[in-house]
Amino acid sequence: MNLTYFGIELRRIVRDVVTMFFVAVLPALLYVIFGASQSYGENSVGNGNVAFYVMIGMAAYGAVTATVGVGGTAAVEQMQGWGRQLALTPMSDAERVVTRAAVGFVVAIVPVALIYALGAMTGAEADPHVWAISALVVLLGSAVFSFFGLLAGLLFRSEAAVSAASGSLVIFAFLGNLYFPLTGALLDIARFTPLYGYVALARYPLTDGWTVRQSPADDSVQEALWVPALNLGVWAAIFIVATMLVARRGRSRQ
Repeated sequence: MNLTYFGIELRRIVRDVVTMFFVAVLPALLYVIFGASQSYGENSVGNGNVAFYVMIGMAAYGAVTATVGVGGTAAVEQMQGWGRQLALTPMSDAERVVTRAAVGFVVAIVPVALIYALGAMTGAEADPHVWAISALVVLLGSAVFSFFGLLAGLLFRSEAAVSAASGSLVIFAFLGNLYFPLTGALLDIARFTPLYGYVALARYPLTDGWTVRQSPADDSVQEALWVPALNLGVWAAIFIVATMLVARRGRSRQ
């Protein structure tokens, strides 16, 4: 990894006020609105409370927004000529890829750290192992969605496409149970959407796989761990294979 390039890219992204608002500030505000400030936040859920359940969802939303944005921007810059400029330096292709991946990972830490700190100060409660495991899964799992950003950048070759990909995360977040627990037919549909397995895995230490009910009339079921793991694995394979195929097609045209 090239530390100089890493530092330049990291400072450039962190100084972008608009990007950091959507990556860190907006998810933190959503956590405060839907988790910390609500009376139901104190209700018990598995090994913690509802505020902690909401906190995981908002941290995951911020982390994937970061990785999708950084991955997509890297692809667009590569095709717009910045890659040729970097090729004139002693830095290898592998160093560039690793460095940009490291930048995306570090940027993803910002919303996770901010929201978990807010949670600790505003009543989010869970067993210590739940704090550690959920944060780790949120961070590591977000790396999968950098390929979603790369794919959007490679397919449409514009910064607008990357913004649209980041915007589509709002729909995926709704269908993935990030904002509030789904039930019935919506939950059945959610199990096939990209963010469902990622967030369900992060919440598994909290809920032990039990679905959260919106009302006492709703049924609660316990999902096996393989269900969210399979969802995340399948979507990771789709994003990675599609990105490789599109990148290969682009090189064959050059």
